[in-house]
Amino acid sequence: MNRIIQYFYNIKLNKAILWCYLILYVVTVYFYFDPAPKIWINSLGISAVIGTGLLLSVASSQSSRDHWQTFRLYLMPFCVSSFSALIKDQGFFIIVSPKIEETAIAILCCVLFLLMVWGIKLAKRTDI
Repeated sequence: MNRIIQYFYNIKLNKAILWCYLILYVVTVYFYFDPAPKIWINSLGISAVIGTGLLLSVASSQSSRDHWQTFRLYLMPFCVSSFSALIKDQGFFIIVSPKIEETAIAILCCVLFLLMVWGIKLAKRTDI
């Protein structure tokens, strides 16, 4: 548990934004989940192809591999492809749900996450 708190204490804005992307994705999957194997198999295939390309594009012979970065490079294409399949013909405007309640829940979850991170940072600073 301490490692998680330390992770969120040290998190930078760019990583916090990525967490908000994941929150948006999870909320959308919650509301629009489709158990059709075709969506998920296609998303895995796209993830394998694009993730490998991304990994090759950032690979360097001198640096050691960051396992979380590798995971993200494969996760992002999976999320994008499954997200687009799930929202197809659902009336979304770019990534915004046509149902205000769903959009409000996604925003609220992201705000709660950011408040949690802010609270951890504030609490750890006062401990010093």
